[in-house]
Amino acid sequence: MLMHPQFDPVAVRFGPLAVHWYGLMYLAGFAMFVWLGRRRLRHEPYRSLGWQPRDVEDILFWGVLGVILGGRLGYVLFYKPLAYLAEPWRIFAVWEGGMSFHGGLLGVLLAMAWWAHRVQRPWLQVTDFIAPCVPVGLALGRIGNFINGELWGRPAPPDLPWAMVFPAAGPLPRHPSQLYQFALEGVLLFVLLWAFARQPRRVGEVSAAFLTGYGVMRFAAEYFREPDAHLGLLSLGLSMGQWLSLPMLLAGAALWMWSRCKPAAA
Repeated sequence: MLMHPQFDPVAVRFGPLAVHWYGLMYLAGFAMFVWLGRRRLRHEPYRSLGWQPRDVEDILFWGVLGVILGGRLGYVLFYKPLAYLAEPWRIFAVWEGGMSFHGGLLGVLLAMAWWAHRVQRPWLQVTDFIAPCVPVGLALGRIGNFINGELWGRPAPPDLPWAMVFPAAGPLPRHPSQLYQFALEGVLLFVLLWAFARQPRRVGEVSAAFLTGYGVMRFAAEYFREPDAHLGLLSLGLSMGQWLSLPMLLAGAALWMWSRCKPAAA
């Protein structure tokens, strides 16, 4: 049985300014997106279509807005709608924490739709481009969760070698679910998607693979993650994260079937 190291959430201080590890993980995720995106330009069809490094930078700018605005509003709407309805000014208190991946995903999809419209490119061509670059950022986000000692797992058997006590969660050993999600939604999903996207694919196939892959891995990881205290388990014994992942699975399956009806990529 292990003890959570109780990291200082502040990475460095400059007088009154405190830089948090979680914020640094966001910055590292954005930097990795640019690095991977420039390598993605070598893949087809983007190499033949003349995509440029400037496109990656533009996508990052709009994507950051989508992540922040969508993630915050998603948390407000999906997890604490009544609390924020009673005190709507707290929606802007982002320093209190509270971001939703599923809300961030919706925000990014809308931002990519806007950018695709501006540059007159197919929306699914854009989402196919960014899909393999996203899991690395998700992995870094889970590392930030682990450093902060938040979003811990459900109680685990004491003889589980990697069971961990999170002091903020009480004395019980728990699954380090942040690391499970790091490995599944981050590392494994990245490896699978990057290998899949290296070859020419039908339009929408890479996006469908991301939606399905993340939905499956997040649904599985939620069985080891402690449900939100104010929500608990919902209908059918599923957590909010699992219920929000089901539409992703359905959308991924529908998009995959739709894309398979399209002509094969050259």
